[in-house]
Amino acid sequence: MSTYPLRIADHVMEEAKRAAAENNVSLNQLLSAFIADGIGHRRAILSLKNRASWGDVDATLAILDRAPDVDPDPGDELVEEQGASGFHR
Repeated sequence: MSTYPLRIADHVMEEAKRAAAENNVSLNQLLSAFIADGIGHRRAILSLKNRASWGDVDATLAILDRAPDVDPDPGDELVEEQGASGFHR
């Protein structure tokens, strides 16, 4: 296990201490979990960007052009069609 001196703004440290106490974990556990989550999120985003770069826009549009023009299933309407609240009733 490694250690790293970390400088954190006072207000962030207070929030972190509060969150650790609310979750009954040590501050170290909380910060380690947040860092691991952040790294995982970053890896996922980079993976999605990489996969997106393989895409062929023209081939995708050609596939969509062949899709039938039918009304969406109930509940799958665009938000604008569902009303101001965004919920289908």
